[in-house]
Amino acid sequence: MSATGMPSVMRMARAVIPRIALANWRKACAKHGIAVDFPSYRAGHDEGLRDFCQPARGFRLGSSGGQYHGLCAVDLEPRFLDAFRTGQQLYSLRSNVNSTDYQINARKNEIVSLEGMMRDKEAALISRETTTEERILLIADLKRHSVHIGELEAEIMELSEDRVIYEQELRSYEAVLADTGYY
Repeated sequence: MSATGMPSVMRMARAVIPRIALANWRKACAKHGIAVDFPSYRAGHDEGLRDFCQPARGFRLGSSGGQYHGLCAVDLEPRFLDAFRTGQQLYSLRSNVNSTDYQINARKNEIVSLEGMMRDKEAALISRETTTEERILLIADLKRHSVHIGELEAEIMELSEDRVIYEQELRSYEAVLADTGYY
């Protein structure tokens, strides 16, 4: 196992994959009489990884919900991973707020839908064509919808309280991040 917890076999496999891709590329180019300059390819690949494996990039990757696949060199990886994990935490806190907003809005939309159904049932209830048996069923439906709306409103209250907490956690973390230089 390496210091990052990734088995050395996995690191070796990741080093070999670009070579396999290059070998396939080399074959495809050879068909057209083009020679692949492996040292230049390797130098460009290494330079690209050095550019990628910077802490600021790790933070952006983590804060956008991206995944890291162990590509960084051992000397660059610790700082990259620290920043990546910092970004992941920010992403997680933002996700809590966004998920709660989504849940609140979903319940509000359900209430609007139920209220529409209740208006239709109320109109049917006072219609002269509605039978006594139908009125009994409509009243039961109205009661059921009313109870469900009450439950949804209680859930919205609870979710709103959760959202306040999640928002506070996010703002506190963002304040801490202001000192890191990532944010």
